[in-house]
Amino acid sequence: MERKYIKIRGANEHNLKHIDLDIPRDELVVLTGLSGSGKSSLAFDTIYAEGQRRYMESLSSYARQFLGQMEKPDVELIEGLSPAISIDQKSTNRNPRSTVGTVTEIYDYMRLLYARIGIPHCPVCGREIRRQTVDEMTDQILKLPEGTRLQLLAPIVRGKKGMHEKVLQSARKSGYVRVRIDGNLYELSEEIRLEKNLRHTIEIVVDRLVLRKGIEKRITESIEQTLGLSGGLLTLDVIGGESLNLSSSFSCPDCGISIEEIEPRSFSFNNPFGACPDCFGIGYKMEFDQGLMIPDESLSLNQGAISVLGWMNSKDSGSFGHAMLLALAERYHFSLDTAFRDLPEEARSVILYGTKGEKVTVHYESQFGKGNVHHVAFEGLLANVNRRYRECFSEKMKAEYEQYMRITPCPLCKGARLKKSSLAVTLGERNIYQASELSIENFHRWISELELSERQLAIGEQVIREIKARTRFMLDVGLDYLTLSRAAGTLSGGESQRIRLATQIGSGLVGVAYILDEPSIGLHQRDNDRLIATLKRLRDMGNSVLVVEHDEDTMRAADCIVDIGPGAGEHGGEVIAVGTAEEIMKNPRSITGQYLSGKRRIEIPKRRREPAGWLRVLGASENNLKGIDLSIPLGVFTCVTGVSGSGKSSLVNEILYKTLAKKLNRARTIPGRCRAIEGAEQLDKVIDIDQSPIGRTPRSNPATYTGVFDLIRDLFASTQDAKARGYSKGRFSFNVKGGRCEACSGDGIVKIEMHFLPDVYVPCEVCGGKRYNRETLDVKYKGKSIYDVLSMTVEEALSFFQNVPSITRKIQTLNDVGLGYLRLGQPSTELSGGEAQRIKLASELSRRGTGRTIYVLDEPTTGLHFEDVRRLVDMLQKLAESGNTVLVIEHNLDVIKCADYLIDMGPEGGDRGGRVVCTGTPEEVAGCESSFTGKYVKRCLLSQGSSIALPSEKE
Repeated sequence: MERKYIKIRGANEHNLKHIDLDIPRDELVVLTGLSGSGKSSLAFDTIYAEGQRRYMESLSSYARQFLGQMEKPDVELIEGLSPAISIDQKSTNRNPRSTVGTVTEIYDYMRLLYARIGIPHCPVCGREIRRQTVDEMTDQILKLPEGTRLQLLAPIVRGKKGMHEKVLQSARKSGYVRVRIDGNLYELSEEIRLEKNLRHTIEIVVDRLVLRKGIEKRITESIEQTLGLSGGLLTLDVIGGESLNLSSSFSCPDCGISIEEIEPRSFSFNNPFGACPDCFGIGYKMEFDQGLMIPDESLSLNQGAISVLGWMNSKDSGSFGHAMLLALAERYHFSLDTAFRDLPEEARSVILYGTKGEKVTVHYESQFGKGNVHHVAFEGLLANVNRRYRECFSEKMKAEYEQYMRITPCPLCKGARLKKSSLAVTLGERNIYQASELSIENFHRWISELELSERQLAIGEQVIREIKARTRFMLDVGLDYLTLSRAAGTLSGGESQRIRLATQIGSGLVGVAYILDEPSIGLHQRDNDRLIATLKRLRDMGNSVLVVEHDEDTMRAADCIVDIGPGAGEHGGEVIAVGTAEEIMKNPRSITGQYLSGKRRIEIPKRRREPAGWLRVLGASENNLKGIDLSIPLGVFTCVTGVSGSGKSSLVNEILYKTLAKKLNRARTIPGRCRAIEGAEQLDKVIDIDQSPIGRTPRSNPATYTGVFDLIRDLFASTQDAKARGYSKGRFSFNVKGGRCEACSGDGIVKIEMHFLPDVYVPCEVCGGKRYNRETLDVKYKGKSIYDVLSMTVEEALSFFQNVPSITRKIQTLNDVGLGYLRLGQPSTELSGGEAQRIKLASELSRRGTGRTIYVLDEPTTGLHFEDVRRLVDMLQKLAESGNTVLVIEHNLDVIKCADYLIDMGPEGGDRGGRVVCTGTPEEVAGCESSFTGKYVKRCLLSQGSSIALPSEKE
């Protein structure tokens, strides 16, 4: 069959250099190259952007104004392009209502399944309940005392938006006189106008009666009439008593409780009909935490034990907070100089929960010297801060207050998110929440082994088949350890990408160009084969699969590899090689090919460092950790390894980092559960180096983040020109008035809003995009203005400032980490995650360290090419050489083999993980038969002819 191509001509987006390229259609194509070489610019900013733009163009101008416009990428021609779907890492939904179940749509099918074949139980006694007959309803009404006044209501509209004029008109024509709307009684003869955008409940009053002998027939007839009107529902309104919901559907004969008709929305935590009424379906509440407001109970109130906003100055004798505490101390007989933990229980209770209405006398002298006496009841610290938070309108202040809050499960639903009546419906002896709490692997087994009656099977067979197919796709992409109830916001970029990949396979689309951004992130080598098989299945369905990837196994499995390079940034943007893995290996210009063929490789260190001390973690039990005790070596480079979901992040990020940040950095964190961490006194600070952006706005850049811009501004302020004009270093900042161009406020660009078209950013007419005013740009150092310096690459700046050691030292580290191509003033919004992380590392390397710092990194090889990984390993080794502790969560074997010490978690993910499989040097872990990581490390060490004998070889 003739090969078809996506033909690209003249692509110039970002750093691409007018490239011409033919990418095979309906094949698995890997785009690779150094970090910053232009892979994402080609895949996402050119191919995907053009595919999306063409789809948008096909819509009407009216629809386009709501969807927003996509700018045409800088490319001359793209032919043969299919509709494009991007599955990247950045579009993870952070909404707390979004879960793995809702994202994959499995939960939607589960709601349908439970609504149609679920077995309802009484939410009070747990007894299975069934439909009520008319006779049973009549008997229940006749049990009420004689003389009871009641009315029978037919609920015809329940919680639906609209004016419902036809419903009311129909009731009027049928001869009914009264109606109850949202709890209020109306005469149908009067004009009733309802708010269109609000939800309403409308109940027709079918009969009003007083219980007496001989009324049975009338009650029976009225019940039948009511049930006929409302489709089997009846509200019994006892005057002066409680209303009862009766149903020809479900009722508990013991408790007398009837539950509403079971519908799919009854199991939705995003709908008022299913959501828990206390937490509104979120499952948790944010509440102020005593431990965060009084973090150090060894301090007294006079020493500032209370550190929450509004009370920080309570240790100052002139503040009203201090006056209030003095009044409480006088009334309840305690001292403000006693450590908070040693205060009597009554005193602690009064400070936290208030005087319960009892007034105390507060003597307060204002700043004007005027003394006042107040008689007030103290509401308590928790209530006071809660009130301040509720009354605060500033989002910034609310965010400050939220640092003192802890997330706690909802006391009513215990985190299940649903009403009690919804949780009382079971299938296979599990309610929908309990089923959602199972790992995907256990859930798939449970749904496959579900024992159903013939009737249930006839109704639910198709739904169960769809659920099983979707869970099978998730198992195929290595997500067997996740649960359906897991919040989407807690997923890593790789996990969320693989979930969307599974969803796309389930949708069965054909003739689409799928563009993926490193789907192998966070995946253990053991699960890589399943992911590759999934990508091939997507291709075999008749789709083009373009993957930006650095994983060796994926490259070898691809039909075609496109290598972009040769370097990064301005040194990249060219097509180096196109072809299969074998063809790429033969190309001498391809760095990727050299690593695939083994001509280049990351060498194993000749020796492993010995630990300078140990950090002991005792009883770690966060998430799936099984109460483990663990020793972490200090002063060396340590890797925490294990299959996905084995508990690595829970151990390192939730327990270790947060505990150390609280102890060493005085951070307001809530550490994960563990008994204790011993040995923290050997460290002075903990630093988390992640891939988050170094800044959220274009004003942030590598020069400002590393601090070199301050030194450059000092240098410009010390020139003869600046001194003659009286300019200080502030004159050379584009963030403050004085030296910046005021027409664009120092941005260099101006946004012009366009109707029906995307906003256009044009260079400022006044400064020409230079950000500074003319007078500031007249000040030169060695013939260059401040704008010229910001426009230099790191390499150019290194030679320009070679005679200024303080500046050179900081810029040199940026060059050492492989960022010589970046401009000093390059906006942070243009940097990739890998580049941002290396800037942070460079910033740390440029500091004069104490040798007692612990650096925590979570999968730092994300987005990094083999060559970038080599540079990263060199940097981590430098940090460890200085006596610091480097702790890395990693799956990349090139990093693992270079570590001094490994901690392997597992043995599996989810419930079957959470234990330490083995610890030791890479050679010792390679000899561990029960370790999945050990098997791959062993293969890696043997392939490089490791001179250190493996334990299995010694035996």
